[in-house]
Amino acid sequence: MNLSGAVIFCAYGFLIGSAPVSVSNGMICAIDVYYLYKIYTEKEYFRVLEIKKDDLYLKHFLAFYKNDIRHFFPDFNFNCCEDENTVSFYILRNMVTAGVFIGKKLEDGSLMVAMDFAVPEYRDFKIGSYIYGENEKYFAHLGYTNFCAESRAAKHQNYLLKMGFSLKAETGEKRIYVKPIKNIDIFKA
Repeated sequence: MNLSGAVIFCAYGFLIGSAPVSVSNGMICAIDVYYLYKIYTEKEYFRVLEIKKDDLYLKHFLAFYKNDIRHFFPDFNFNCCEDENTVSFYILRNMVTAGVFIGKKLEDGSLMVAMDFAVPEYRDFKIGSYIYGENEKYFAHLGYTNFCAESRAAKHQNYLLKMGFSLKAETGEKRIYVKPIKNIDIFKA
């Protein structure tokens, strides 16, 4: 947005013969291009770290982000980690906790996503792309065949579609989305 405005004003300054307007907006264009290049080419490291039962850090994390979690996951059960069928892990981005994933094993081999939460500073779809793309082999190795997610929040529904989920069913205002997990051979080089 900033880059397009700077390009327009750079051209405008050139057309009216105002060197200061052209030069200052040309510099803004160069700075914008530099940072956009840096954002899209910088290598970031993602890891998952399994959450053990009675994890004190998770309790504090959920309490701190409770209102934000309720916004995206209004039906989230904050006591869900007590269930033995729960799969949960922290998503680390450059070794900083950037989000939490909590799901439940279903009998058909699917994993029902209860919460896929990213802290506000890291909501740029990179975490979701890591979980549902690059790290898909992690779930295939554990024997899961599909991701399933229920959602009533429009922003979350758009996120699921962007991550490759497809709408499977609608019940009232709640929608159910599914994404098959590719059977990836983890032993291939």
